[in-house]
Amino acid sequence: MTVELLVAVAIGVLTTGGVWLMLRARIFDVVLGLTLLSYAVNLFIFAMGRVRAGAAPIVQDGVAPTLDNYTDPVPQALVLTAIVISFAMTAVLLVVAIRARSATGTDHVDGSEPPS
Repeated sequence: MTVELLVAVAIGVLTTGGVWLMLRARIFDVVLGLTLLSYAVNLFIFAMGRVRAGAAPIVQDGVAPTLDNYTDPVPQALVLTAIVISFAMTAVLLVVAIRARSATGTDHVDGSEPPS
């Protein structure tokens, strides 16, 4: 199995798991689904950035300044920023979820009791 196929399968599994969890009726499942979906998007952006192992992200003298010789640093910076933002948003969502659970007494998204 090639690395590209493995990355594509990983992105698909993360996306599928994230969407499935977001469709559940519990708040914490939705938060976990959003987290998995953000991981999938980060991995997708990182994979689309033409990451090259051992290639420098900074232009050097004597080497042609093309993406054939260098790693594009922009996707790496975008993913790093997205990781920080998604961590902060997950923390905010967990605080809101805990507060909503304590106010309503249930963790269902629609506020109703689960079917018995």
